Amino acid sequence: MSLAAPSFSSTELIQIDLSPRKPERKPEWLKARAPMGETFHSLKRLTRDLGLHTVCESAHCPNIGECWNHKTATFMMLGNSCTRRCGFCAVPSGKPEPIDHDEPRRVAFAVASLGLQHAVITSVNRDDDNMGAGRAFVEVIQEIRRQAPGCQVEVLTPDFQGTEDAIRMVVAACPEILNHNIETVPRLYRVAKSGGRYERSIGFLRLAKELNPNQVTKTGIIVGMGEETHELLDVFRDLAAIKVDILTIGQYLRPSKDHIPMKRYYTPEEFAFLKEEALRMGFRHVESGPLVRSSYHAHEQAQSTGLA
Repeated sequence: MSLAAPSFSSTELIQIDLSPRKPERKPEWLKARAPMGETFHSLKRLTRDLGLHTVCESAHCPNIGECWNHKTATFMMLGNSCTRRCGFCAVPSGKPEPIDHDEPRRVAFAVASLGLQHAVITSVNRDDDNMGAGRAFVEVIQEIRRQAPGCQVEVLTPDFQGTEDAIRMVVAACPEILNHNIETVPRLYRVAKSGGRYERSIGFLRLAKELNPNQVTKTGIIVGMGEETHELLDVFRDLAAIKVDILTIGQYLRPSKDHIPMKRYYTPEEFAFLKEEALRMGFRHVESGPLVRSSYHAHEQAQSTGLA
């Protein structure tokens, strides 16, 4: 028995457009000034001289010019190679170098040299040594307090693969703000946050508050990767339920064609709506806007809320 090929009328044929796609034009509200100025170049020289990395450069942050000219930078410890390959992140992925145990001292020296009042410290994921990563955060907090007394310390940590001893260690060091980013809605974790688990990140933030109810906790989410509004609001409710204090909401910008596609731009009005909804749920402070990133206006966030 033979199968006859199906027949189609000319009106049923599907036309495939093979012409190159034109990139969607970036809205005016997403344009940032190009980095320049003496302060910018001085900070760049300082990080190079000390052999340090900043997430501002590694993650292609659009606010690098504004922040660096205000002597605000987010230092990235534990190397410049991440053990994960998240679909949205521009930080290089690969086999990491051994942990540099002198790095916390050099980061603190840079913080003191810049005269920072609020230092933000983050790191790549080090799934090869979660306890070593936790110790590095403890050491940088201690070094900053020694070399730059009076400077507030905000740490933006990985999830340490849920290693409770590492989380306890960092909480016990009492940073003014403990930040761990939720990044996206549960449905998109598989493609967006490789190696991450939504429940693990929620558990991290819950444990931090349980260990120290006075610990200021913070998290961030990026939008435009295909999430629905009701999914975002569900995440906000989960975070509010575990008493997260500060929430940041920003626009996803695709770093390269090798990263997950951006589905759409959110308008300033939509960011205002998300902020209003989150504040209604009980967050102490919400930073919501197209160019918002985890550490954008971090010092102002802490000061405006009186949390740190």
